[in-house]
Amino acid sequence: MHYQAAPYEEAKLIRCTSGSIFDAIIDLRAGSATFKQHFAAVLSADNRRMLYIPEGFAHGFQTLQNDTEVFYQMSQFYSPEHARGVRWNDPAFGIAWPTGERIIIERDRAYADFVS
Repeated sequence: MHYQAAPYEEAKLIRCTSGSIFDAIIDLRAGSATFKQHFAAVLSADNRRMLYIPEGFAHGFQTLQNDTEVFYQMSQFYSPEHARGVRWNDPAFGIAWPTGERIIIERDRAYADFVS
């Protein structure tokens, strides 16, 4: 689950142009009425849904089909110094991810438990 810290916070618009994904976002805005809550949806080429992700939210997805393609539009350029993340399966967020094979890079598996 990725995001960028201030002053490079970014809004995103996500669409799946081929295949399908389970897409999840988490509100990390301290003081928000929905702080630490998540929203998830299936985005696919067939359903043509898009997901808007406001600044201050972490974002991640799991592909559900082979040969899946995801199209991102972002409001900020990538800034490696401001890149942050939270673990996809952190119990603080309670996301019910689909079952199945997962290929997760070491950086994403190594995030510590979220502390608010």
